[in-house]
Amino acid sequence: MIKILLLNGSPKGVRSDTLRLSMAFAEGMFQTADCELEVIHVNEKHIEYCTGCFRCKHNGGVCMLQDDMAEILQKMLETDVLIFSFPLYSYAMPAAMKNLVDRTMPLSSWNMVRNDEGKYGHNMQFDVSKLHYVMICGCGFPNSKHNFEGAVRSFELKYPERRTIITVPESPMMNIPPARQFVAPRLAEMKAAGAEYAKTFTLSEQTLKTVCSPMIPEEIYAQFANSLR
Repeated sequence: MIKILLLNGSPKGVRSDTLRLSMAFAEGMFQTADCELEVIHVNEKHIEYCTGCFRCKHNGGVCMLQDDMAEILQKMLETDVLIFSFPLYSYAMPAAMKNLVDRTMPLSSWNMVRNDEGKYGHNMQFDVSKLHYVMICGCGFPNSKHNFEGAVRSFELKYPERRTIITVPESPMMNIPPARQFVAPRLAEMKAAGAEYAKTFTLSEQTLKTVCSPMIPEEIYAQFANSLR
């Protein structure tokens, strides 16, 4: 049984364009593996801002803030695949999702170690060795260049191992009826990607190239998007 925890970081909640892509990916996983899925809409949760007191790093991972984050952290530790689903906001995560990531601080200890590349990181206080991290991010621009780089690099630094990153331009087409003929193939590709991922927790370069590509030519999408004003 593969446990999947999908964190929907979009302020739109169930109406999220990116969530449609992420749900297609999760549905694909069900095609090739015995899976269990739970979706958390981050904006609906009570999650205070991290105060940077660092008590959690000295007391076994107990945060001083009493809110919904303790339950979410426990769910993270019990899952196998953690999907971060969010739209690109100011070239990064939306505020609520970034806040949630900040509040994962109790998972690591105060002690720091240096890896072979010279990067320092904190030792973990809990066993996260079975956790696999997937980032699925959509944006309203017509291509990936000069758009996703900041969010991608942040995710790479935060999760240096067992990670998969999917960035999808032109994602607002997901909920626009006239674009249905272009959206359906992308959703099918995301479902196929999920089916592939469930087998080995990795995606081939060709699969990533396919799902991260524009759905229609850039110039046509830009004209289409501008016409919606």
